[in-house]
Amino acid sequence: MRNKMQWKLRSRSIELGVRTLVMGVLNLTPDSFSDGGRFASVEEAIDAGLEMLDEGAELLDLGGESTRPGSRAGDKDAAVSCEEEQARLLPVLTGILKARPEATVSVDTYKAKTAKAALRAGAEIINDVSGLMWDEEMAGVCAVSGCGVVLMHSRGRPEEWAGQTRLAVYEVVPMVRAGLEMSLGKAREAGILDEAIVLDPGYGFGKRFEENYALLARQAELSGLGRPLLAGVSRKSFLGRTLAGMHGGVEATAQARETASMAAMVAAILNGASIVRVHNIRASLEAARITDAVLNCV
Repeated sequence: MRNKMQWKLRSRSIELGVRTLVMGVLNLTPDSFSDGGRFASVEEAIDAGLEMLDEGAELLDLGGESTRPGSRAGDKDAAVSCEEEQARLLPVLTGILKARPEATVSVDTYKAKTAKAALRAGAEIINDVSGLMWDEEMAGVCAVSGCGVVLMHSRGRPEEWAGQTRLAVYEVVPMVRAGLEMSLGKAREAGILDEAIVLDPGYGFGKRFEENYALLARQAELSGLGRPLLAGVSRKSFLGRTLAGMHGGVEATAQARETASMAAMVAAILNGASIVRVHNIRASLEAARITDAVLNCV
């Protein structure tokens, strides 16, 4: 069972644990693994975000830099600049909030300057895939603003993932837990309130194929850290690899992973996730409601 908690955001609070909240993914990058380059204009991106809200998404997560495997995210010399990231994010963020001032928008960034600009523009949440580890100023920006913070676990930076030592399945959860504990400590030291923090195990972020399943199977153990969990399994490559035998021996494409995404999402909810980060809003909402009905009988 999930514990009921209030998630303190920049200007409001959200109750977690009553039912699963669906966070819609809005990628504003030309090279995202799933839907990069999807939008030809700012207006199209705004319309896509509004459509997600109309379909029932409780939260939107806007991203302006790809963190696909092999990318240089987190590398100060090679990553997307703050200026370019903000040019992608801010017009869409302001456009969505102009049309829907009540919308709760998260910005997916590990850069403090981008986070500060997004918060000024009305973002409620900063979703940091590095868990505050790649930009030393990020924790302070979040603490001063009082925003909601998602601390995600990443085993190193994307360009390092291919060369990492393979873990035994029993090593995965302790490794993720230790990393999240470090991020929590960094957040608390900066003055970020526990009530503002949600934790994300970081599926696919430095975890090899079978390691993601080991993490998913034992995800509930991370609830022992005392904060709600967010799970982002939608369209991840480990799902595509599992389906290869049904796709002529080739890893299923991102768009062919929808049913697998629903299955993994249900497993994540049953193992303690209060928020799920998804691409397909309607199907995810329906699957989450059925899963919640099961949990309410436990």
